Amino acid sequence: MNTRSINDIQAKATDEYSVAKDAAVLVNGTTVFTVSGGPIQIIEIGCISTTLNNATASTLQYSADGTLGAATTITGASASLADAAAGTVVVAVPGTLATAPAVYANGVGIAGTVNIIVPSGTITTVVGGGSTTGLWSHFIRYIPLIPGARVY
Repeated sequence: MNTRSINDIQAKATDEYSVAKDAAVLVNGTTVFTVSGGPIQIIEIGCISTTLNNATASTLQYSADGTLGAATTITGASASLADAAAGTVVVAVPGTLATAPAVYANGVGIAGTVNIIVPSGTITTVVGGGSTTGLWSHFIRYIPLIPGARVY
C-alpha cells in the first residue's frame, strides 16, 4: 500500500533535476535529451566544449519536438562557435524563444533561469553552418511539471 500523501507528490513535482550527456560533435538534428512522462520546465540548457573546435562558423540552437505537436525552436541561434576553445560554454539566457544563447569563451558567464516549458518528446540541436569537429557535452536543469516527468 502506498502511504504517500498528496503533499508528498506535490513537493516532489517542484524538485530540480539535472542531466549531462557525454561529449559529441555538434550535428544538426541530433536528439540530445528525451522528455518522458509529461511536461517539464527547463531552468537552464546548454553545452560545454571539451575540445578545440574547427574554423567552421557553426551556430547552435535548441528545438523541442513534442509527441503531440510540431517541432519548435526554444532558443535563437548562438554566435559563431568557430575556433571555440575547450571550456567554452553555450547557455540559454532569459528572454523569448528567439533569444540567442550566450557564448562564454572562457567558461565564465552570467546564468539565468530561462523557464521554457516543453512537453514529452525530444530536445534536439539545430546546427547552422555545418557540424563541428570539437566535442560538446550538453546539460539541462529542469523541474518536472507533473510527478513522473523526467529527462534522459
